[in-house]
Amino acid sequence: MAVVTIPTPLRPHTDGLSQVEAQGATVAEVLSDLGTRYPEFQKRIFDANGALQQYVNVYVNSEDIRYLDDLASPVVDKDVVDIIPAVAGG
Repeated sequence: MAVVTIPTPLRPHTDGLSQVEAQGATVAEVLSDLGTRYPEFQKRIFDANGALQQYVNVYVNSEDIRYLDDLASPVVDKDVVDIIPAVAGG
């Protein structure tokens, strides 16, 4: 199982947990596993077309999935998947 770190703004949608274990061979499968258990979480990170929300960044072992295979990036047991919301403002 992968360990997924949940950012503070999304923790209300994972019963307040800061880390959650999830199953899957790819980032998409890991996030889908979380979405099955926490439907509101899934609504916050995916858009209506099933793509990651524009403001959501995902890393596997500190590597940005945009520079790997995006949602098809492989995940193996004990990998750390970090979800980082983009921050904007002035």
